[in-house]
Amino acid sequence: MPDRKVLVPGPDHPITIEPNPNRIVVTVAGRTIADTTEALALSEAGYPAVQYIPRKDVDVSALERTDHHTYCPYKGESAYYSITDGGEKSVNAIWTYDEPYDAVAQIKGHMAFYPDRVDRIDETPR
Repeated sequence: MPDRKVLVPGPDHPITIEPNPNRIVVTVAGRTIADTTEALALSEAGYPAVQYIPRKDVDVSALERTDHHTYCPYKGESAYYSITDGGEKSVNAIWTYDEPYDAVAQIKGHMAFYPDRVDRIDETPR
């Protein structure tokens, strides 16, 4: 793999990671794919916050790892998973950083879901 540019979050591109106090439940085709009270909310620059769910709270038996990957100079190389019950809609629906950069090391072992590739992401107070 060629050398990749690594950038550190700062005032021009802030990234914050905070525990989400709410319960997050992700469903596809009537099946609960994830259910957690330990999500991390990652806010990056001007983008909406993304909920990173601990892998232990994801039904990995419903997933299939794909060959797709992307690169973020702030977070690193991401791997993708499809949700088998979701069909074409749920291809590459989940991403994860197996070895995130130090600035976002908290998201290691967590997975994030594209809202438009699942049926629901419900967030309720505990």
